[in-house]
Amino acid sequence: MAQAGKLPTGSVLAIDHGTKRCGFAVADALRLTLTPLAPYHGPGDGDGLIDHIAGLAEERTLSALLIGLPMHLDQSQSEQAKLIRSVAQRIARRLPDLHILFIDEHLTSKEAEARLVEAGYTGQDRKDRRDSWSALVMLEEWIANGEPLNLDTPKLD
Repeated sequence: MAQAGKLPTGSVLAIDHGTKRCGFAVADALRLTLTPLAPYHGPGDGDGLIDHIAGLAEERTLSALLIGLPMHLDQSQSEQAKLIRSVAQRIARRLPDLHILFIDEHLTSKEAEARLVEAGYTGQDRKDRRDSWSALVMLEEWIANGEPLNLDTPKLD
């Protein structure tokens, strides 16, 4: 896994992880352009997801992954958060040069839904975009907060 400290130059991929679908958004190296990407449809703990992320890492010249964690209101981990941490360990083994950071994804889906409604998306089209727009909201929040690197990172077994 990449060393802690200053984030190297490169794009950042935010991931809104789900059991059936994962949403993605990317920020360019200068953080000027943030773009929701097509979601990954498939098991959220399968090799296909890891392969998909590896492909995005190469294609987008990524320096970091920002992964949303669903936390309880008391900040304890949900069962889904434990699964996500396990997947993050697998990603770290496969892509050891990437920084992997976690962010609390609390209310990002609601914000994404509100934006999609405002933009005029309806029905299945809105549902298909929700996870990637949630990832976009996480990415915006991380950048607005100064791109903190002191976020919890996965420990390799």
